Amino acid sequence: MSRMRTWVGMAIVGAMLASTGCSSNEHPPTYRYRLTVEVDTPEGLKTGSSVIEVEQRLGRAGGSPAHSAIRRRARGEAVAIELPGDRTLFALLRSEDSADWAAYVVQAVSPTIRGEPWEEQFDNMLQLRGERIVPRYFKRMVRGRSSGYPLLVTFTDLDEPSSLQLVDPDDLATTFGEDTSISRVTVQMTEDPVTTGIEQRLRWLPKVYELGLVKEDFPDGFPVGDFKGLFERDFD
Repeated sequence: MSRMRTWVGMAIVGAMLASTGCSSNEHPPTYRYRLTVEVDTPEGLKTGSSVIEVEQRLGRAGGSPAHSAIRRRARGEAVAIELPGDRTLFALLRSEDSADWAAYVVQAVSPTIRGEPWEEQFDNMLQLRGERIVPRYFKRMVRGRSSGYPLLVTFTDLDEPSSLQLVDPDDLATTFGEDTSISRVTVQMTEDPVTTGIEQRLRWLPKVYELGLVKEDFPDGFPVGDFKGLFERDFD
């Protein structure tokens, strides 16, 4: 199947082509995926998910087609997993290492062949079927590895943003008690609408920047620069 036919086929099943007069080569389709986090607990498996949309643009370094690259940005919201003891675990829209994790995680778990043109790799991603397990770590081309999991946090008081706690994905038991651990993290292409409603859990989120919070109000290492964007993003 040609690349054009593949992209059109994906549009039929839900991936949306940009509505311009330009070719699909210049406007790769937007797609949606469901991010699911499963947690083993003493009360059984607890699951949360969120549908995230990724907008794509084709950029060319120096105007050369030989250096084409897909640029992505995501909109949606963090995953919330209800745990025993009236606690909530949040899987944010970034990883420990990457602010753009939510926009690139599907690409990262897509099958690739070394030396394969980026267009073929792109088609492989759009044709993914079923759940894809996100590994704990991704291998980097240099400097070892990076976290494959989203950044995890919880609050001791959902009404108080400064009660945020970082959660170690390899040691949920320290925060939530014995026999609590990540079972798996998955992504799956979907036609479902983008998830909304996190502001019903975190009522302060729309006005978080008006609360006068500073870096010292949060755990060391927590990326406070785009606090709201960690939980909820839209296309500007």
